[in-house]
Amino acid sequence: MIPWLGDQPDFPSASRALRNPNGLLAAGGALTPDWLLAAYRRGIFPWFNDGEPILWWSPDPRMVVFPDQIRITRSLRKTLRNARYEVRLDSDFPAVIRACAETRETTGTWITQSIQDAYIRMHELGYAHSVETWVDGELIGGLYGMAVGRAFYGESMFSLRTDASKIAFVHLARFLEQRDFRVLDCQMTTRHLASLGGREIPREDFVKLLDTLTCDGPPPARWPIDGAQAPWT
Repeated sequence: MIPWLGDQPDFPSASRALRNPNGLLAAGGALTPDWLLAAYRRGIFPWFNDGEPILWWSPDPRMVVFPDQIRITRSLRKTLRNARYEVRLDSDFPAVIRACAETRETTGTWITQSIQDAYIRMHELGYAHSVETWVDGELIGGLYGMAVGRAFYGESMFSLRTDASKIAFVHLARFLEQRDFRVLDCQMTTRHLASLGGREIPREDFVKLLDTLTCDGPPPARWPIDGAQAPWT
């Protein structure tokens, strides 16, 4: 049994999350900025389908990437050096979150309209960000997530061409490293993220890390559009 949350963003300890399904912690609450910020600072995120109440999760273990430990394969490095692409930050956040939802419509998506509205609001406040891969003026891939303190929480990515989301991901890692962000949260374990340097750490360690990282860092603000450009050698 999980608790039903009241009117204030007061979450139970992440250690109380269920083992099956892994990480389910609580239900109810709201998707307003105060709720989302309180959740992310505690290592908790919303994930639910249409017709369900808001469900809050904190899985154990947690997959993370440390920005200075991103793994780039030889073939991806070649793509980064040679492809005719442009990476932009926060150029069109609504288009990115819509594309993430649309590319999952056939298999079902948790990126409901209420989720889209909530994260677009967080983007307007300077907390949610997009990293976008463009070719010839066309958005072909990207990702979005939340930045709180010196932690970045990846939410979803999409790709309409080979490696388009990987290009965005490694540029994000470089951008975060240059600005002294310490962790890139991937939430769930996947082989795709593991291939890019993701690794599992105990949830307890992750939450302790956030206790420090979310209390420090740059103030919320829109990221510079060309901030992710970097030479690849």
